[in-house]
Amino acid sequence: MSHRKLRMGMIGGGKDAFIGAIHRIAANMDGQVELVCGALSINKEVAIESGKMLFLPEDRTYTNFEEMILAESKLPEDKRMDFVTIVTPNFAHFAPAMMAMDHGFHVVIEKPIAFTLDEAKQLRAKQEETGLMLLLTHTYSGYPLVKEARELVKKGAFGKIRKIYVEYCQGWLSKLSEREGNAQAAWRTDPKKSGKSGCMGDIGTHAAHLAEYISGLKITQLCASLNVVVEGRMLDDDGAILLRFEDNATGTLMASQITAGEENALKIRVYGELGGLEWAQQEPNTLTLKWLDKPAQTLRAGGNYRDRQSTYAVHNTRTPGGHPEGYLEAFGNLYRNFALSLMAKLNNEEPKPEWLDFPGVEDGIRGMAFIENVVASNLSNEKWTDYVI
Repeated sequence: MSHRKLRMGMIGGGKDAFIGAIHRIAANMDGQVELVCGALSINKEVAIESGKMLFLPEDRTYTNFEEMILAESKLPEDKRMDFVTIVTPNFAHFAPAMMAMDHGFHVVIEKPIAFTLDEAKQLRAKQEETGLMLLLTHTYSGYPLVKEARELVKKGAFGKIRKIYVEYCQGWLSKLSEREGNAQAAWRTDPKKSGKSGCMGDIGTHAAHLAEYISGLKITQLCASLNVVVEGRMLDDDGAILLRFEDNATGTLMASQITAGEENALKIRVYGELGGLEWAQQEPNTLTLKWLDKPAQTLRAGGNYRDRQSTYAVHNTRTPGGHPEGYLEAFGNLYRNFALSLMAKLNNEEPKPEWLDFPGVEDGIRGMAFIENVVASNLSNEKWTDYVI
């Protein structure tokens, strides 16, 4: 292994942003990555001020992504960034990702991967052409017990999967916050910046990804109903979807940002012939297993039965049992697996299967397809809409 940290650049994520700081904490968690440059805001003053706050060198604090990618590509190999993390609003994901890959840089990108399904497909073509790596930060797949759930399903513990229920409830858009100076609400509810769906694009995609990730089954058809509940809002803030999956499994997906009082209540239940599982993001260290013919079980992350847990769960568990691991650690697991895989690639070594377990461009394409199919179904009078990719 080369004895150096991976060098990261960041586009977006300045001092007035929310998710950029989360990415920096996650990337830094295992001491494998260092932030070396950034184009941290489209506002020149904010970009420069943010660079100072993060102790970036002045000559590597850029005021736009084009300038950053060009300048970094001209630096010697032992100094330039290895990869770039893109944490801009949805409409500004595609251009920097394409340009970064064109100049030989690996990419980490906040979900959704792009603004449209067509852009996502172009990113896949570019990745295939360049052989570069791409991480899409679907955070919830980073939790150790989500990985344990997936492995239990995969090895047939529940038999054939029949039913999947997933819901993601938030309450933060219960009022017209986008007109009250809330910058996060303003861009997320603006079709020009967020895309053709609000709630389903923002959090419904997380629920759909989690359902496919744990069950190992892809959505094949859906029947969607989207609502704009808060008067004056331009995009959906609530909705429900009937789902059909491969192998004749069915399910429902509900997502809402107007369920007043809720925080980030992402929950999933998956049932097979022999039993089922239940996991909730706000209690992520607990996985409940329910059985047709024996008492239910409660699994805990970091418990003293790691010898009977999957290598995927163990690899992504950081603390002894009873010490809470949450959102930041799940985010950190994505970065660590990406970093370990990238280091192996740079050293011409074979990455372990557990390292390669992070979301990528195919997940991005399925996320964009989910948004486009949900919107099409909502506008259609047909009950079932074939899932088009």
